[in-house]
Amino acid sequence: MAGPQPPPRPPPVVLLVDDEPLLLGALSEELRESCRLYTATSAAEAELRLAARRYDVIICDHMLPGEQGLDFLMRVMEMVPSTRRILMTGYTNPEFISRSTSLAGLSACLVKPLRASDIAAAVKAALAA
Repeated sequence: MAGPQPPPRPPPVVLLVDDEPLLLGALSEELRESCRLYTATSAAEAELRLAARRYDVIICDHMLPGEQGLDFLMRVMEMVPSTRRILMTGYTNPEFISRSTSLAGLSACLVKPLRASDIAAAVKAALAA
């Protein structure tokens, strides 16, 4: 007879940062089943959310009002090194992607346009690493 099953792992807690409300809404709807999702529309708002709770993964767009996503993720790396970081960008320049990955210790750099399944896969891979 098999022993007791381990309790199911809680879903990852994810902060999604993007200044495009339509994108945030669409991704939020699709990702809600695979994670506990919180959103922010700027790096400043994301920093307030980060002060209030711990996140397993932060997914951040590069082009944000006020502060670029890469700069924010570099600060997150210093503040909470255990939080996985994923950058979303419209840039397809391999040098930018490579430099960003190194500077902010990114788990992934995703190139827009993205599907929710792309992001879900990146979150799963980041947490498995």
